Amino acid sequence: MIEKPARGAEEAYPQTDNHPCLGEKSFMEKAAKELEEIRSVIEARMRKIRRKILILSGKGGVGKSVVTANLALALALKHGEGRVGILDGDLTGPSIPKILKARGQTLRAGPPGIFPARGPLGIKVVSMDYLLPEDETPVIWRGPMKARAIMQFLSEIAWGELEYLLVDLPPGTGDEALTIAQLIPKVDGAIIVTLPSELSQLIVRKAISFCRRLELPVIGLIENMSGFTCPSCGARIDVFMRGGGEKIAEEMGVRLLGKIPLDPDLCKASDLGEPYVIAHRDRAAAQEFLKISDELERFFGRD
Repeated sequence: MIEKPARGAEEAYPQTDNHPCLGEKSFMEKAAKELEEIRSVIEARMRKIRRKILILSGKGGVGKSVVTANLALALALKHGEGRVGILDGDLTGPSIPKILKARGQTLRAGPPGIFPARGPLGIKVVSMDYLLPEDETPVIWRGPMKARAIMQFLSEIAWGELEYLLVDLPPGTGDEALTIAQLIPKVDGAIIVTLPSELSQLIVRKAISFCRRLELPVIGLIENMSGFTCPSCGARIDVFMRGGGEKIAEEMGVRLLGKIPLDPDLCKASDLGEPYVIAHRDRAAAQEFLKISDELERFFGRD
């Protein structure tokens, strides 16, 4: 037996021929309005940032975060204290604070918004790492929760005036990458990090197609772990094959920005939170990061 609705239920859930549930319609309209307001706030924040660059890879394990951190250091050497920022977009595996020895800080709030943490050369850093109570705490979120966190990062962080904001995206082309790419207005371009291996080339094609589908300019590729020079005899060893970066760049019609060689000191510096580009400036990998920063300046028309 179906019970009759209690008194007042008709008024609480009014129905019409066109809209079976006006309550649901009202909720959707409210959500759309809230999203539009968030977009407006994000746009106002981003106006103070001259260049916004997404750094992504088709797969994990290519050293994308290490590349992001050291490229930020190279750019900060050019533009000075506090003029470069990094948004660690990898919510479930944040590593930028560790690489830059910027852990243990808190994101302080004030009238303008939430202030980023600071790393070497005043690099401004925002990461999920600052919000986790313990190192072992996992972020077990579905897509909508990740999207909400990204919206808060973009709308509430007071970056101030920056020359460059580098956004370190998680591997792949999923929720975080899509949300960030669609929320940041007028992204200036994307850099894709790859390895020389054939497997990595296959995945990079998807990352390039992702950017083109979203009409994001592809600034170029960075080939990481590009060979190793033996410190004893000077012989070059191609641990992950050779020429993969050039091949995929030519086939996909994008430029190769640089090739970062394997360097045990780069790995060690990342573990210790040592600014590699500064501490080992004479090393081949550090010189390559500096050269890539020059390529970026030329890409944007500043020699």
